Amino acid sequence: MLLKWLVLVASVTLISAGSSPERIVGGYPVPISEVPWQAGLLYLGKFICGAVIYSEKIIITAAHCVDNPFDTLYSVKVGSVWKTLGGQHARVAVIRKHEDYLSAAILFNDIAVMRLVDSLIFNADVRPIPLADSAPAAGAEASVSGWGEIGILWLQPLSLLKTSVKILDPNVCKRSYQYITETMICAAALGRDACRGDSGGPLVSGGQLVGIVSYGIGCANPFFPGVYANVAVLKPWILNAIKQL
Repeated sequence: MLLKWLVLVASVTLISAGSSPERIVGGYPVPISEVPWQAGLLYLGKFICGAVIYSEKIIITAAHCVDNPFDTLYSVKVGSVWKTLGGQHARVAVIRKHEDYLSAAILFNDIAVMRLVDSLIFNADVRPIPLADSAPAAGAEASVSGWGEIGILWLQPLSLLKTSVKILDPNVCKRSYQYITETMICAAALGRDACRGDSGGPLVSGGQLVGIVSYGIGCANPFFPGVYANVAVLKPWILNAIKQL
């Protein structure tokens, strides 16, 4: 059992979205107005992860995306399909990671919230998205977006990509990953997936945020679906953490 756990940790460490800029596999370009809640997370001005707009001053991302020191060295970019150009840029004031998040190698409770120094200006290209109260049923359609790798020679797009996936039954997901918990939700589709660099980005179903890109083994691997932080289960923590920022 210990050996299996160590193998899993090693595999996740290699492909977790925060370890390097990640990707959407099997995606297609979309205007930012189609996913106006999409944000890019930067550290020292360099793109590292995706993120999601919750309000004018609150951004949600994966905890493993904010493991670097000094909160104020992070910033976000919104309102543009380009990875580093255009849109609005805002500095981060403070970040709060889930207390039970351990590390990028053990991705339980992979969720974080951050408060911006200045408020975002909402328009057709910059909008928040509501948090889901319950996880979608297995088989429900969902979408994921980001600037991560596209699964070909580690290529990364300059423009935002989006793709569709389907929510998986947790028991099905556990056949691939033994350590799936209630704070995780899985989604997959043949040839379509989030990838390295998409971490922290949105999994959306029914117009609500249902997941945050967390990890997977490979990209669009038919034997290993994408794993996301389960927003519905983590919603009480998210709302409480926002109050404390």
